[in-house]
Amino acid sequence: MRVLLALLSCLTLALPAQAEAGAWPRDKGAGFLAVATRLTWPQDITLWTSLSPTEDYQTLYIEYGLTDRLTLGLDVGRSVSGAGKTVAFLQMPLRDRDRGPKIAAQMGLGQISGETVLRPGLSLGWGLRNGWLALDGVAEIRATGAADTKLDITRGWNLPRNFMLILQLQTGLQQDDPAFARFAPSLVFPLRKRIKGEFGGAWGLAGDSSMGLKFGLWAEF
Repeated sequence: MRVLLALLSCLTLALPAQAEAGAWPRDKGAGFLAVATRLTWPQDITLWTSLSPTEDYQTLYIEYGLTDRLTLGLDVGRSVSGAGKTVAFLQMPLRDRDRGPKIAAQMGLGQISGETVLRPGLSLGWGLRNGWLALDGVAEIRATGAADTKLDITRGWNLPRNFMLILQLQTGLQQDDPAFARFAPSLVFPLRKRIKGEFGGAWGLAGDSSMGLKFGLWAEF
């Protein structure tokens, strides 16, 4: 209950203020894969000792429609704490109507820095005339009961010639640490019929003094 309240609280605090499917389920037999390389540097260039990034890591995200209502996924990359993560998850819709928000619940199981974690999640999505708006929140719960929470708020625009503009606010709260927020815009562009490229950046707004670049590929299968 404490973790659920923390997740809902995270959603509530962020409200006033399509890469992954989020609240939209994958069709049965349909899949999506995204891989990316992320590079980061300190925002304060006086701290640079070279042009090499201070962090260089890769991420992998896969979704596959087991049924029209059940999506299986794999999320590999970085956790809220910055440690390496590998989490498999199942997601199903709670509300899947044409009008109003799409709502989906997720339950994941995996490891963060070698430690077993349970990862419940909740996604809300609105289809808009020229794109979409999504809120995706998760809690990473360790065996000790400690929990980190994350919420991404995404506004996407469908542009001419199959381009997409994505503006994302990434927020998180690691237990016993201050909350962080970063702005992460990106541009998605077609390469082949089912393959797209992504180029983006990141800028820490609070609790994060880094800036970064992102190079990614999307594939539908």
